[in-house]
Amino acid sequence: MKSRLGIDWLLVVFILPVLLAGLVTMKSFTESSPFFSHQLIWIGISFVALFSLSFIDFRFLKRTEILVAIFGIFSGLLLLLFIFGHISNGAQSWFSLGGFSFQPSDMMKLVVILMLAKYFSRRHVEIDNFKHIFISGLYAFIPFLLVFLQPDFGSAIIILFIWIGMTLVSGISRKYFLILVGVGLVIFVGLWFFVFQTYQKDRIINFVNPMTDIHGTGYNVYQSTIAVGSGQLLGKGVGFGTQSRLKFLPEYQTDFVFAAFVEEWGFVGAMLLFLLFGLILWRILHISLLGATNFEILYGVGLSIYFMSHFIVNIGMNIGIMPVTGITLPFMSYGGSHLLTEFVGLGILMGMNRYSRVAHRDDMRNEFLGI
Repeated sequence: MKSRLGIDWLLVVFILPVLLAGLVTMKSFTESSPFFSHQLIWIGISFVALFSLSFIDFRFLKRTEILVAIFGIFSGLLLLLFIFGHISNGAQSWFSLGGFSFQPSDMMKLVVILMLAKYFSRRHVEIDNFKHIFISGLYAFIPFLLVFLQPDFGSAIIILFIWIGMTLVSGISRKYFLILVGVGLVIFVGLWFFVFQTYQKDRIINFVNPMTDIHGTGYNVYQSTIAVGSGQLLGKGVGFGTQSRLKFLPEYQTDFVFAAFVEEWGFVGAMLLFLLFGLILWRILHISLLGATNFEILYGVGLSIYFMSHFIVNIGMNIGIMPVTGITLPFMSYGGSHLLTEFVGLGILMGMNRYSRVAHRDDMRNEFLGI
């Protein structure tokens, strides 16, 4: 279901119920707050971005100097956060301009996907050379470090997942993968003793046993698991979620919107939501595999890894099997920055989809061979 603009209408159809689920959940508990109306505005802006980007021929992004410039701009924005950034929930991650806030780390995730897609698309046949793993790691490590130091542990983890996922998809050998795992463990030990702050260590400890401190660091997870469990099979009904309505569940419009939704809609609602996210990922991968060259294919795969990482981490922290990292649930959580980023990412994919069937065979052959 592709239009002349490259819009995959089936993907849009799968996204709409997820957007609606988020809006209904916010409306259920926030009658006197602006969350619902603000989210509607951001959804409108995001769709405008999606349709506008679908007109653009993104083959210009294959030019190294353009991608490097974009990477440099967003790296610079991440650095400026340490001077001009607004502190929220202990992290200096936002630029606050009046009533508008912007989180550069969201868009940086897309930039990392584009950088890795460009790098791996020209070196696919020689990916077993370890130097390419190292160089690609540097592209991810720079934003990872800048985001981690804000400190925004959740977004840093997503950048790491994107790099690991795209590296594996590009054909890394098992030997190198095991080496990376070993290096990662060494780095983690170093971070634990010399970098992690106390609250970050507490979150990791809660990952192993979320109930160790239910009145302190484990409170959010504890209340979230109660909300999810109390939904049972069919839920309590819209507006009758006691954990959210009585304010026991914190951040029920952002980090814990899944728990608030499941409390109202139950196991059946959760399975429907899982099905919709699965269909969204399927369409993204389907579009990416029709890409004109390796660059478009790898970008689409990287975008699917981005969405999958957000989905898994957010659901995991809502049901108490992963630490609370402030990661949003795609299309459902309140917030304009992450929502616009998601639709920009899809808009770039749609723009690539517009020329997916007119690629010249020689171009494809040269891309695969690295000529």
